[in-house]
Amino acid sequence: MQSSRFAPLAMNLSRSARAPLAQGMRYLAQARNLHVQAPAATYMVGSKRLRQNAGVQSNWYRQQIRTYADKVVKVPQMAESISEGTLKQWVKQVGDFVAQDEEVATIETDKIDVTVNSPASGTIVEVYAQEEDNVAVGADFFKLELGDAPKEGAAAPAKKEQKKEEESKPAEEPKKEEPKKQESSAPAPTPAPSQPKKEAPAAPAADESDKKVYGNRNERRVKMNRMRLRIAERLKESQDTAASLTTFNEIDMSNLMNLRKLYKDAIVKKHGVKFGFMSAFVKASAAALEELPAVNASIDGNEIVYHDFIDMSVAVATPKGLVTPVLRNVEDMNFIDIEKNIAALGQKARDNKITIEDMAGGTFTISNGGVFGSLMGTPILNTPQSAILGMHAIKERPVVVDGKIEIRPMMYVALTYDHRIIDGREAVTFLVRIKEMIEDPRRLLLEI
Repeated sequence: MQSSRFAPLAMNLSRSARAPLAQGMRYLAQARNLHVQAPAATYMVGSKRLRQNAGVQSNWYRQQIRTYADKVVKVPQMAESISEGTLKQWVKQVGDFVAQDEEVATIETDKIDVTVNSPASGTIVEVYAQEEDNVAVGADFFKLELGDAPKEGAAAPAKKEQKKEEESKPAEEPKKEEPKKQESSAPAPTPAPSQPKKEAPAAPAADESDKKVYGNRNERRVKMNRMRLRIAERLKESQDTAASLTTFNEIDMSNLMNLRKLYKDAIVKKHGVKFGFMSAFVKASAAALEELPAVNASIDGNEIVYHDFIDMSVAVATPKGLVTPVLRNVEDMNFIDIEKNIAALGQKARDNKITIEDMAGGTFTISNGGVFGSLMGTPILNTPQSAILGMHAIKERPVVVDGKIEIRPMMYVALTYDHRIIDGREAVTFLVRIKEMIEDPRRLLLEI
């Protein structure tokens, strides 16, 4: 190494002279690495050029440290099929400190709302998008100055001083005006006219209320959110692609309602979940799908895909639209397992915490419009699935039982199916099997 030539000289120098020499040797090594040539006087001990280079180096290092302390956060990957979203809300603003994994913003996608968390602790110094802007995956999102949280009370005194100054200014002004008021206190009746002036605006308020009640023809335009646009696209695609047909049946809910009445309190006490009707329909559908695999199948190009598992999509209404989280392998679940999973997925959907993985897949769908009072309706297919079961409201109606007219709680059920893969015989048989198992829940326990 070239620097070894200076070793004997360094040993003979005083301690105070060794440090500049070592600095000059390091600079020489760096200059050789960068292919920079300079006069020999540059590296002489105590030279002015050497001190200038040392200062430039220190400034360069400070700039590098400052640069490395800033981190530009990218728009995160949301799902394989999602390349962009709409920035709905900045939870944190420029100048705010955020801890690691703390929520910074919310991005709305076609399927779910994605929460963007901070990858490290620091202060937000710059943002690269505004609310309602479209942001692409991998694009610059915001800049973070890395660092710990500011100490409490560091910035508080300055704010307190500002507040004291602001409070002191208006406090001094009335003191100056007080003597003026005392001097002009002779005309005392001056405050009297102010009272009727305050009561005067009451008349136009009544006119405004009249305008709102009579002849209101205002219109409002609200931009569709991404989820609603995606739902519209999927439903229209379903209508254009599948050969949809719907068949109906009715179910006597007496036995299932009696079963629920007998054991709902014991189930809540032991398992902590409510025993509803959805678990029975999910279990009955799973049993019927195993008997009729075509209803659980789907079309992929020119092929029919038969699934040896049953992933049940359960429609859940949210403020932004209908989502269909999936219960995996329901054929292996009992009533309690189904109720627990439905409750957990429903809560996640209402809290906007549901993920893409929760809704991916699904081989069959159940939609319960009865909770909203629907008496009868035709559900639309959730492509690429080939069938969907629609449940409706329970209403007491006169029916014939053993030759006698009785009042029974009845429910209409509907099955919409893709006639390209499911024949009418299979669709009707499927609903009949659902009817038999719901009207006699013992069949579900005995698997008959």
